[in-house]
Amino acid sequence: MKKRRFLKYPVLLTAILLSTGCVGLTEKIGRALDGSAFKEKTIALYRAQGMEISVAESRSAEQSVIITIKKFPMIKLRASVPQDGGHFFLTSLEYLAGSAHGWNEYTLELIGNGTLYLGDTAILEGINNIEPGQITAARIHRYDSRITGPDALSALRRRRERIAAIGEWMLSLNGPQDQSIKNFENYWKPVLFPETVSRRKRPNGWRQKGDKFLMAEDIRWNITYTERLLSEELWPIRDSGTLLRDWEEALPWIYMEYEWKNLVESLSGQISFKKIKGISKN
Repeated sequence: MKKRRFLKYPVLLTAILLSTGCVGLTEKIGRALDGSAFKEKTIALYRAQGMEISVAESRSAEQSVIITIKKFPMIKLRASVPQDGGHFFLTSLEYLAGSAHGWNEYTLELIGNGTLYLGDTAILEGINNIEPGQITAARIHRYDSRITGPDALSALRRRRERIAAIGEWMLSLNGPQDQSIKNFENYWKPVLFPETVSRRKRPNGWRQKGDKFLMAEDIRWNITYTERLLSEELWPIRDSGTLLRDWEEALPWIYMEYEWKNLVESLSGQISFKKIKGISKN
């Protein structure tokens, strides 16, 4: 039955899959099949270098502001429509990113306020006091399995705790900042998982005489290296293969956590946006 429904809309699906942006193929397929690609329409669009602001309208005619940042295509920042004086409030961060294994999708409560003027142009005068809250909705697609409801919520909340912990540890080492996601991966993967990369990419001294090893997730982990590298609360996460699974299934999420300070700073100054013509209620 699902197969017939997929084939019924080949032109529509092709249009979605070829649309602009950096969302992965599997994520766009998921959006098309579950209907989330059609829940709201854009009624105004403004663009600046590396950033867009759109006014979206739901099927129930409720409007909200959506901010997207080119460097972080996995997220949308949703906010209220500006009131008198241009005052508006962030309400949520919507995350969607995938890998060869599937995708993670969640909504995170977000606190923040700023000033935004919308007209023939848009002027963002900065967003202040941005603070993340709790994940309030979640969905997971892993291979042929789809996880929703409380199970997905619980799983992604636990993943968020692990990602926050590894992100804090990474930042404590004063590694490179303001990188592309590819450079981020190339720098950190050999450090965290030398067992999974070629010999020439492994850090010097990662393996020493007398090191002990443990088999997990079909990988022979150097648990003594784990103890030399990470703080103690992270040892079981790496040695069990859980950290590698997080890396493989949620690399954009880890990257976002690591670059969060830069993300926030990109929204703190005054930015002018040009209105894109041809976007209207009609």
